[in-house]
Amino acid sequence: MYTWLTQTEGQILLWIQEQLRGSLDNLFICYTQLGDGGMLWILLSLLLLGHPRIRKIGYLSLLALLLGFIMNNLLLKPWIDRLRPWMDIPMLLPLVDYPHFHSFPSGHTCAAFAASIVWAKKLPWKQLKLTVLLLAALMGFSRLYVGVHYPSDVLARALIGSLSSWLSIRWD
Repeated sequence: MYTWLTQTEGQILLWIQEQLRGSLDNLFICYTQLGDGGMLWILLSLLLLGHPRIRKIGYLSLLALLLGFIMNNLLLKPWIDRLRPWMDIPMLLPLVDYPHFHSFPSGHTCAAFAASIVWAKKLPWKQLKLTVLLLAALMGFSRLYVGVHYPSDVLARALIGSLSSWLSIRWD
């Protein structure tokens, strides 16, 4: 099963590399690097703390980010120990260099969904709700585009990030 999954997902990544890469490379490289260490989502959450009316939403998104980090980076990644795609698929050329060998699940995607779902549920501005969810989905896609995660890494982490945000909102 694992070999079949790796081969199938490898074909998707190779298709992205062959069909989609090109003029948007720098945009996706920049965007994916904004998510390094969850920094984009942490900084945006900290900005929310500066506004009394939405301060609580900042705390909830930081809690969701912390829960996601614990589940993803401390529990799942070392336990599952899945290699990065370019280590299994020699024809895949990653656009960014990551010294970490653990691939499953995607921490960037987790952070994006953990924070953005809290924001989509709690922020009072309806126009922003879809935007933050699209930014999270775009972060997940950027991880595929630059070739550092398999699709199942991104999907699993979107689910774990969603669970983290749900737990954070429930704590409220």
